[in-house]
Amino acid sequence: MKAEIIDGKQAAERLRTEIGRQVVRLREQHLLTPGLAVILVGEDPASQVYVRNKARQAREASMASFEYRLPYSVPQEKVLELIARLNDDPAVHGILVQLPLPPQVDADRVINAIRSEKDIDGFHPVNAGALATGGDGMVPCTPLGCLMLLKHRLGDLSGLRAVVLGRSNIVGKPMAALLLRESCTVTIAHSKTRDLADECRRADILVAAVGRPRMVPGDWIKPGATVIDVGINRIDTPDGKGRLVGDVDFDSAAEVAGAITPVPGGVGPMTIACLLLNTLEAACRQHGLPVPQGLMEAAWG
Repeated sequence: MKAEIIDGKQAAERLRTEIGRQVVRLREQHLLTPGLAVILVGEDPASQVYVRNKARQAREASMASFEYRLPYSVPQEKVLELIARLNDDPAVHGILVQLPLPPQVDADRVINAIRSEKDIDGFHPVNAGALATGGDGMVPCTPLGCLMLLKHRLGDLSGLRAVVLGRSNIVGKPMAALLLRESCTVTIAHSKTRDLADECRRADILVAAVGRPRMVPGDWIKPGATVIDVGINRIDTPDGKGRLVGDVDFDSAAEVAGAITPVPGGVGPMTIACLLLNTLEAACRQHGLPVPQGLMEAAWG
């Protein structure tokens, strides 16, 4: 193995620690405690784990955590009523609705119902538009975490050729927008891209977010490239327990890449840390306070 392993777990822990310090400072100086509300509809086991981890880490960062668990059969109007109450609750600065939602609940309508200033997932059209046009808004947590890992390893990204494999509204499109902000030359590739392997081989930075286990082999990667693997896929194993793998074939990619994120322990922990970062930022903005700067640099030490 030649590639440097980008330790997202360690980076996220440092970032959460720094966020916790800023939360304590806010409470001591301004009597303000950032509040995060998480809504879970149904009992999907993976979603339950995500929600539990988000709530626990919010509390560990000295934030106020509010959890709302609704049955799978809940009518859409009940979800919207809850969001309306949280929009008006001054103790709640960030609202997150855990996806996916059951079929009777329109995810777009739910996301649009959250006030843009409390949309810490960064999915609201106002925030998506701000990101696309270079304005201020909440940035989706997973792409933001990916960017932090890239900048920590590479520093200035300007002029680098980046390929984002995947075009989802949650990761692919906002990731491309963030890389454009950093003056990268960006290509969004997807299932219809011709000569997909060749496109990937041109990338100094490859971000894989397609949801297909081990889709990207090592011979698709430019020697020395930095690979960010967003995928989290469970595959079967002979012992019946299964295990998690990314969208990149880690073993072959690590022989070629300059650096690579593992799965698990790469992008995932940074996503939750950035959720807390967005909650802190939202609380400051809603109270007319300056947003703390340099958190990433302080976290890296």
